[in-house]
Formats: sequence, C-alpha cells, structure tokens
Amino acid sequence: MTKLSIQKLHQLTGHKASIFALSSYTQESLFLSGGGEGWVACWDIHHPERGDLLAKVEGNIFALNYLEAHQLLVIGNMYGHVFWIDINTQTTLKNVITHPKGVFDILYQAPFVYTIGANGNLSKWQVQPNIQILETLDLSNQNLRAIIAHPQRKELIIAASDGNIYILDEEDLTLKQQLTDAHLPSVFTLALSANGRYLLSGGRDAQLKVWSIQETYQLYKSIPAHLSTINHIAFHPQGSYFATASRDKSIKIWDSTNFELLKVINFEKYLGHLRSVNKLYWLPTIPPYLVSASDDRSLVVWKISEII
Repeated sequence: MTKLSIQKLHQLTGHKASIFALSSYTQESLFLSGGGEGWVACWDIHHPERGDLLAKVEGNIFALNYLEAHQLLVIGNMYGHVFWIDINTQTTLKNVITHPKGVFDILYQAPFVYTIGANGNLSKWQVQPNIQILETLDLSNQNLRAIIAHPQRKELIIAASDGNIYILDEEDLTLKQQLTDAHLPSVFTLALSANGRYLLSGGRDAQLKVWSIQETYQLYKSIPAHLSTINHIAFHPQGSYFATASRDKSIKIWDSTNFELLKVINFEKYLGHLRSVNKLYWLPTIPPYLVSASDDRSLVVWKISEII
C-alpha cells in the first residue's frame, strides 16, 4: 500500500462566508476561490498571506471557471445568474439569469461552455464570436449538481438531486444511459479516473461509488467512505490517488488503483477544517498541492507526499 505524509502548509483567510468554489487561474501557483459573500479572491501559494479581490457579485458563488483560452471568468451564483467577466478590463460582458435558484457547476469543454443548476436544466453556450446560449435541455425535475466530460467517449456526465447520473452524447445531447438511484437521495459530485476507465461518484448517502466504463457504465464498487455527504472528488494530476471532501469536516485520500483508503485529514490530527469541506483543487505545480475550501471560511493548502 502507498504510504503518504501530510503537511499543512498554509491556512488562507479573508473570506467572510463559506467557500463553495475553486478554479485555476493564469499561473500554476495561482488559484481562485468563490465565497458566500459574493467575492472571487485570487491567491498565490508563494505569497499566501493575502488574497486579492478579483470580482464581486451578489449572493453566494456556487461555481467558478476561468477560461484561459478566452481570458474570461465565468461565475454562477445562488440567484441563477451566469456572469461573464473579461479579466483584462475587469468588465462584465454578460449577465444572464440562466438557472433560477442557483448555478451549481460550470464546465468548459472546448469550444463550448455548459452550465447546470437548480431548475434541472443544462445550458450549452458558445463563447465566440459572441457569448450566447445555443441550447437548453430539461433533464430533471430536481437540481443538477455536477457536470464532467469524458473526452475519449465524447460524453457529458451529470449528477442530479433526483439520485440519478445522466450520460449524454456530447454532440447532440441525447441521453445514452441513466444510472438510476445511483445515490439516494442526491448525487453531489463526479470525477473521472486518469485512464478514463472509471467514473467516481459521491452523494448525500456518504457512499463513494466506482463505476466501470466499458460499453456501458456498470457499478464496480460501493464504499462507505464518509460519515456525511461527499461534496467533492478530485484526482491528483498524475492520477495515482484522489481526494474526497465531506460535510463530516474531513478530507480522505484514496489509492486510484485499488480504491483503498490511504489517509484521513481532519482537525484532530492535522488541524484541518472545523466545518464542512466543500471543494478541492489540485494545483498543477511541482509537486502538486491540494487546496481545500470550507464552511469555516478558510482555505488550506496541503502538501501530500509519497513515503518511499
């Protein structure tokens, strides 16, 4: 079994409310966070003592995505607004109420952007030559929580609060497969293994589920991973292990090959978070660092190393 060492490098403070969203930014050492007070902050792990306010919107920020190819920041808030901000001019190019009662995830799958939210709809956007919605699909009568892409299979995979996972054809948005009652009562997060052979899902039932991807998606393993909702799953950039974040205040590190638990990061042992851990992001630095965002209004930067 792989042995890991855990080191807490920095605890970043400055947000005045829970932090729900994380995104990459213009350099490997930089990342963005979005909080319940409507702030988007930019952080540099080489200068962790302060964050810079990059943007401010009304209401909780639930989703962030920086589009490097277009130098645009896309923000989704609790009121269903999707904001498109030019980072060079700091101006809002477009603000559309797209998913009333909340935008929960934003995916950039070039050349399109996909947004999902509380109305159970999927919206497909074009970015060039002008920002506009191309198509909207009514997928569920409940919230859509997470969206990822399987590039090799040209599929979109969507987690919903109706307990189902939907697999769509990326080209025409037709439904290819539905994983019914994948998590009850709600699916919260999805992640794809580096080799594209496994889909991981987590939900309110605190189960971590591994789906084998062959001709279709089939349940391979179900793991009682946490004591409460699994909010997010994030693979290490090299794919050898992955992390899960939970409402139970902990982060867990798992082996990507056999899905065995490697480490539990909590307050008692590592001075981790005091409240729900909502989001994770692996910085593409060398070595990669793990950033965690929490209801305790802080971000923590973790160094996770293999012990040889």
